[in-house]
Amino acid sequence: MLRIRAPRPVLAAVALSVSLTACTAQAASGPSEEGAPASKTPPAKVKVVDPAAGRPVTVTATGGTIASVKVVDADGGSLTGRAGAGGARWVSDRNAVPGTTYTVEVTSRTADGKESKSRSTFDTAEAAAVNKLTLAPGKNTTVGIGHPVSIVFDLPVTKKAEVEKQLKVTTSNATEGSWGWVKDYSGRDRADWRPRTYWKPDTKVTLDANLNGTDSGGGWFVRDYRTGFTIGAAQIVKVDLDDHKLTLSKEGRTVRTIPVSGGTPGGDKRSWRGTAVLMAKEGTINMNSETVGLGDAYDKDVDFSMRLTWSGMYAHAAPWNARYFGNANMSSGCIGMSDANAASFYGAVNVGDPFEITGRDTKGTVAEGNGYGAWNLSWEQWKKKSALA
Repeated sequence: MLRIRAPRPVLAAVALSVSLTACTAQAASGPSEEGAPASKTPPAKVKVVDPAAGRPVTVTATGGTIASVKVVDADGGSLTGRAGAGGARWVSDRNAVPGTTYTVEVTSRTADGKESKSRSTFDTAEAAAVNKLTLAPGKNTTVGIGHPVSIVFDLPVTKKAEVEKQLKVTTSNATEGSWGWVKDYSGRDRADWRPRTYWKPDTKVTLDANLNGTDSGGGWFVRDYRTGFTIGAAQIVKVDLDDHKLTLSKEGRTVRTIPVSGGTPGGDKRSWRGTAVLMAKEGTINMNSETVGLGDAYDKDVDFSMRLTWSGMYAHAAPWNARYFGNANMSSGCIGMSDANAASFYGAVNVGDPFEITGRDTKGTVAEGNGYGAWNLSWEQWKKKSALA
């Protein structure tokens, strides 16, 4: 039972109701003027309504209105909020988070102006599982016009709508875009924010993921995330597998045409088609065909490697295929070119540049989660992937 103590000699009838265990509360009315009779108007009854992690803190008052509310956690952080219902109700802007002690201080006022203060505390249960995330692009980077805002979650997200409500993308030029949920190639849940069309150069992009206190269904978020990046030059790479050539355009002007050799027709070594986005410039790496299900076809160090999909399609130097550049597709699925062309091309392209790949004999279109394949859906198709659609 809560003990309510009022100052003497005035014993005000004070009622404070908090639907919690292990909490404390104090309430006091203001003193009367010396020699004047004490006011018979009881203070407002204040209640913190069933507080718990994942919910806003809600305070109600009966027999009066709420003048102010202060909610502070154990680390000194505060939850702001706003009053409604004519001052009889106050709701925090953010949810309470797991594993935290909150102190709630309320000033209420009766119709005749009598003020009283109350103080209570409550604890939220620890999170059974904590969900974390990985963001791309990296903070303060400059990327190409095809790179989405991409979030990969460590644990499953079954409450996608609740999570998506907490994700806010702000751009310097009011770019139209939408979130879409896909299954990442790793098997984890992923949310990408894609513009309606390719980004405009010099756009400033900010993501505020205000997730602290949000239950994903597979685990709680216990922090917020923020990142920002800038869009670079308008570069597009067109790969024509039928004509065996790659064309790099910048700001609408062709700046390079390179003879290439794509994936061998008629089997698993064919290349993907559609729009892929340059995910990373990885330099010299070891490529082993066994890692992509092609047996012992190759195991070698490859220079100027530019990743296009998680499934292993790259653009890179392939001097061993020199006789096929410009006239035949004879690779194990990648887009190969000479050392010299690969070196200059590697220096010219940026992470986030779109590669628009065409060809008759391919093994299909790049999927949304196999790298950044969202551009292979129409705008209407992509918007339907939002949990809030």
